[in-house]
Amino acid sequence: MRAYCIPSDGASAQLCDLKIPEPGEGQVRVAIKACGLNFADLLMQTGAYQDTPPAPFTLGMEIAGIVDTVGPGVSTLSPGDRIAVYSGQGGLAEYGVFDADRAIVLPDDSGFEDAAAIQIAYATSHMALDHRARLQPGETLLVTGAAGGVGLTAVEIGKLMGATVIAQARGENKLAVARAAGADHLIDASEDLRERVKSLGGADVVYDVIGGDVFKAAFRATNPEGRLLPIGFAGGDIPQIPANHLLVKNLTVIGVYIGGYLKFRPEAVRNSFDTLFKWHSEGRIKPHISHVLPLEDVAHAMQLLKERKSTGKIVITP
Repeated sequence: MRAYCIPSDGASAQLCDLKIPEPGEGQVRVAIKACGLNFADLLMQTGAYQDTPPAPFTLGMEIAGIVDTVGPGVSTLSPGDRIAVYSGQGGLAEYGVFDADRAIVLPDDSGFEDAAAIQIAYATSHMALDHRARLQPGETLLVTGAAGGVGLTAVEIGKLMGATVIAQARGENKLAVARAAGADHLIDASEDLRERVKSLGGADVVYDVIGGDVFKAAFRATNPEGRLLPIGFAGGDIPQIPANHLLVKNLTVIGVYIGGYLKFRPEAVRNSFDTLFKWHSEGRIKPHISHVLPLEDVAHAMQLLKERKSTGKIVITP
């Protein structure tokens, strides 16, 4: 089979020819129909991601496909079942072997591309805004990088939760995407973020995927008792948070990493997925997928992600 893999320590990511894997105890083999790309895939290629597997490994963190074979001890799934799996690795391939207890049986009306695009980005935003920040109806939510794969889901979920959403992104096209997802106010990345947010009454919750100076500006525009969610650092600079300012304004900075929840509280992630797929079936959320590309174009897809030339999600269809 073809797979986009890191063949050895220090090697570049590349298309590889691998033997089709066999499922072990408690595992299923999946014919992969779609795999969502994430910024973490870029980091894994250089070993900079906190959960980078040891080489050799295949990239691709979230998949949807059809169960091909079940391993010993699996009674909950059968060949032919349509499933989604937050796998963490192994998704950019024609086949993959995954733990059965991570699989979610897809509703009949969920397409593979949407199912692959929903898991990490939407669950990150749902866990962050609902489980961690406790966003309330009527509060103001600021989302930076609001047209990206994760930021756009925060706009959509924030509106579903009854918040007023301020979306920051670069350029008219990306701002239009954020507006279509429900943003109430738009701020171009070239504008003074702090002053614009303050002119709109400040932010009660900040969902930041950029870091650096963007986080610093958002921090200074946060209302007393506000909550800040540093989701990622796409700008490359991890901000240092002045603890004395936290005290003065009674602010809370909240860490969110759903991969961590899989290790110490997996039921929280599964509950989030159940909610998200229910919302999708009801038409309340709809993943924005800007590019659907074949496996041989993964390197190009990664470059689109790196250069921020995509909006929403990029999905690969092996």
